[in-house]
Amino acid sequence: MSRLPAPLNALPLPIIGSPLFIISNPKLVIAQCIAGVVGAMPSLNARPASQLDEWLAEITETLAAYNQAHPDKPAAPFAINQIVHKSNDRLEHDMEMCVKYKVPIYITSLGAREDINAAAHSYGGVVLHDIINNKFARKAIEKGADGLVAVAAGAGGHAGVKSPFALIQEIRQWFDGPVALSGAISTGGAVLAAQAMGADFAYIGSAFIATEEARASDAYKQAIVDSNSDDIVYSNLFTGVHGNYLAPSIRAAGMDPDNLPESDPSKMNFGGDKSKAWKDIWGCGQGIGAISKVQSTADFVAQLKREYQEARQKVCA
Repeated sequence: MSRLPAPLNALPLPIIGSPLFIISNPKLVIAQCIAGVVGAMPSLNARPASQLDEWLAEITETLAAYNQAHPDKPAAPFAINQIVHKSNDRLEHDMEMCVKYKVPIYITSLGAREDINAAAHSYGGVVLHDIINNKFARKAIEKGADGLVAVAAGAGGHAGVKSPFALIQEIRQWFDGPVALSGAISTGGAVLAAQAMGADFAYIGSAFIATEEARASDAYKQAIVDSNSDDIVYSNLFTGVHGNYLAPSIRAAGMDPDNLPESDPSKMNFGGDKSKAWKDIWGCGQGIGAISKVQSTADFVAQLKREYQEARQKVCA
């Protein structure tokens, strides 16, 4: 296990909820943190941009009040995802808001920039950078990221193709800092497995879509409950970057999930109306076969905790 910097060194559970584009909101983030896992959301989910100020105030004030009322069981810290890509014309504004509220954890993706890391470090914030291979991992650390989110095969959203075993072992050959593993993790046993192979945290996204607090349609949530890994399609058509999506949503949009055309990175757009594709085409990872019902975030995290403890006992026995 790594030597972890604050605020990552005292989490109730070794779990980070991944920021879900469009779906994560203050309600979900707060519920995740109070349940004991890092709650996260993309800053771009706040639309218009001025709403981010309101959302960050809501999250920080609510968690502060909860911690004051429960000093023996404080909430986990929260994280904000910044998409560091040239198409994101809100990045400077959103970083100003995050620095204003002293966001404790940043998750950066689609680009590593020293100035973003420096802004977070100016008050003690921690930066974890999304990577899909060892080459990108080295670049992120060289540019000042504190840790990594290793996005392996099977993850929802913009996933890589590397086996988690290969990806983690290559990173651990040279990096001893914080690492979260992403890719088809939906059970407490999988959380323990992530730690066993060398990660500090499990990074869970798709399973949180099927929670009551998530800002997803009922049809989206039910599709996750009804589907399994056979229903996941890997394509770059919708954003220009390869990602995993639910086949039923692709069919509902009038396309054949088995015969999708190719796109290119120039198609990426993370602002304005072009993000509408994400509302119609549902991103999802391969781990959803373990999701059998829609439930509250608190109940789901309690389930993960029980499964995690049971898995540890089983291994130790």
